[in-house]
Amino acid sequence: MSDTLSSKKTASALRASARISAELLLVLVAAAVALWLMGRMWSVLWPLIVALLLTTLTWPLAAFLRRRGWPPALAASLVTVLFLAVAAGVVALIAVPVASQSGELGDGVVEGIQRLRGWAAGPPLNIGDAQITDAFDAAVGRVQKSVGSAVSTVVTGVSTVFSGLVTAVLALFLMFFFLKDGPRFLPWLTRQLPGRLATDVPVVAARGWETLGSFVRSQAFVGLLDAVFIGLGLWIVGVPLVLPLAVLTFVSAFVPIVGALFAGLVAVLIALVSNGLTDALIVLVIIVVVQQLEGNVFQPMIQSRGLGLHAAVVLLAVTLGGSLAGVVGSLLAVPVAALLAVVWNYLREQLVEPSSEAESDHSASGAAPS
Repeated sequence: MSDTLSSKKTASALRASARISAELLLVLVAAAVALWLMGRMWSVLWPLIVALLLTTLTWPLAAFLRRRGWPPALAASLVTVLFLAVAAGVVALIAVPVASQSGELGDGVVEGIQRLRGWAAGPPLNIGDAQITDAFDAAVGRVQKSVGSAVSTVVTGVSTVFSGLVTAVLALFLMFFFLKDGPRFLPWLTRQLPGRLATDVPVVAARGWETLGSFVRSQAFVGLLDAVFIGLGLWIVGVPLVLPLAVLTFVSAFVPIVGALFAGLVAVLIALVSNGLTDALIVLVIIVVVQQLEGNVFQPMIQSRGLGLHAAVVLLAVTLGGSLAGVVGSLLAVPVAALLAVVWNYLREQLVEPSSEAESDHSASGAAPS
């Protein structure tokens, strides 16, 4: 005779499932509202996030000066000025050599185009001059038809650059204030929060700060590895402007996907116009190999150790962030995942059941005679 289902147990299971589903639905609604509010306040949140990341990068020097007796305002001012000087030096290191060889690079671009045209005219493509001319005329016609969209694209680009400048200025001012008044934040936060929150929130904030510092340091180390390996490859091949290209590779490592593509495109273009098609292909192979090692080996390993995340979690976080929010999502995916892990680990610490040994020790100590 087959067993029959218990109506009471079935009803209880359905009620439990309904309760859990309703609670999950409420959590999802709350998360959606939080994301909507963040989107509405993004013009304020983005400079704040950039300032926090810059502060984690510059805080060790500011802390060193404060330990040596420097006033907080003076230490923050010096670190901010040094950061601006280093940033300006990086820009000059990239721009000055490129500008000094702009004439040579321009001639190389023309020569490179002629080489590509001659290569396309030969086997196996066998593209004749008439076909190239027709393709060029068609491209010119499409450009002429899309003048309006091009103008709108330029306007959008100008507004994006202006927005980026505003964000950079706000982030620098916020970085200065964070460096100056950062240590006062947690005591102030403790005084503002009631009850249990006065203990929990500052602890989570302190752990999150350490996590952000680990992220920035690991990202800088990964960028340094990219710059060294790609710079060595360019030097061996004999490509000019090795140092500016290495610096550009290091800086672009902080912008996932687009940064690597941009730095690689610049290196391949300079190799093409200076050394020819063969060396350009060699440089392309070097960049692809290094980027694959960086994306699949170095970055997951280093960030997983520094942030306490598994390498697979890092890869999945970057993929999910890029699919949800593009470049910004890829940039913020790993630190957001690490901060969520910090919150989750702290909640587990607070919700875990005490072990039987701890309970027995506690009861024994309570029963001991005074």
